[in-house]
Amino acid sequence: MISCFYSLLYSALLALAFLASSPYWLFQMALRGKYRKGLAERVGRVPGRLRLPGSGETAIWVHAVSVGEVLAVVALVQELNSDSHNRVFVSTTTDTGQTLAREKFGEGNVFYFPMDFAFAIRPYLRALRPKMVVIAETEFWPNFLRLGHASGARIAVVNARISDRSWPRYRRFRGLLRKVLENVDLFLAQTGEDAKRLENIGASGERVRVVGNLKFDLAPPADPAIVAKLRDSIAVNGSTPVLVFGSTVEGEEPVLLKAFENVRVRYPQALMILAPRHPERFASAAALLKKMSIRSWRRSQWNGEPLNGGVLLLDSIGELNAVYALADVVFVGGSLVPHGGHNIIEPAQHGVATVVGTHTENFREIVSLFQSRNAVRIADPSDLSLVLMELLANDAERKNLGERAAETMRSQLGATARTLVELRKLLANA
Repeated sequence: MISCFYSLLYSALLALAFLASSPYWLFQMALRGKYRKGLAERVGRVPGRLRLPGSGETAIWVHAVSVGEVLAVVALVQELNSDSHNRVFVSTTTDTGQTLAREKFGEGNVFYFPMDFAFAIRPYLRALRPKMVVIAETEFWPNFLRLGHASGARIAVVNARISDRSWPRYRRFRGLLRKVLENVDLFLAQTGEDAKRLENIGASGERVRVVGNLKFDLAPPADPAIVAKLRDSIAVNGSTPVLVFGSTVEGEEPVLLKAFENVRVRYPQALMILAPRHPERFASAAALLKKMSIRSWRRSQWNGEPLNGGVLLLDSIGELNAVYALADVVFVGGSLVPHGGHNIIEPAQHGVATVVGTHTENFREIVSLFQSRNAVRIADPSDLSLVLMELLANDAERKNLGERAAETMRSQLGATARTLVELRKLLANA
């Protein structure tokens, strides 16, 4: 009875919050085109393109919020699908995640994650009849977990982590979270610290395992055509050194562009490849380049012109990982400003010297691991130019930094295999 009361109260508060914030959502839809895609799916309309499970098939629902989570579960989904009787469906929240998931898993297996209302969730549970629900990282939606559990599905949270940023908020509501987390059968944490935090907010210790980070197992993607084109252009036109500044957020580009201008004083032929984190910021980044009178090209409009002494704005999705391989030095964004940072695993895969800012709370364990092995450099806005110049001037140190990063990556492999063992046990007991 109490549980039912809290569910109704949560749904009512969620509805009120949605109504109160609706002007923001409408603004985002109208001016930026965000959230319009998949709106019908988000409110519970099961898309006709889904190839629903047939007789004798075991449906598994995997939820991966955005691009990072989709990439993390690719190998997991492929392995689960390799069992002939399994049928894996993947949901995402963001448009970029949806695009990538459809590319990786096929349109007939991918859909937008429903809003956390019973009327939106139930149609998917009825249509898919999942025997297991797998959630990447920490998407603790109360109604979804409750209804999924009530449907008879086993529920697992994989690659689970509690970031420094979200930790205080989770602790504040741990009394309520305890009831929510009772619906989860298995938590597979990235680190021992994440496991402790999960238990602290209400996860039963018997249901928590430490298996490592799936993202260390990511296979480097096949090079898109742009990489060969860029590599040829760099070689022919002497566009060196190459600096790739990836996953940048608002407030970082002015600092990075000033640092690049300082680099160009010594290296006039230098090339900077700038990749904002969110597609809706491509236009503002292009406007900033124009305002600062920096020679630049947009990747979507580049026709092979010499790039030396300028900036290529990577206004595309899904190409950044491969482009990192072209760099002499990489900077991973979201870390010069209090944003929490982004993952440094992708450039590390390529053995490239990597620099981050001081705000890396979202990836504290990964950054700490790399720091402990002298495999990443930390810089703040005041000394970023100096750090970049030091690395560009010292070929041996730059090369060694990248090699230490690649070796650190290799030392952490195996999380996917350990996760699969646990998930198959859970499915067998469903």
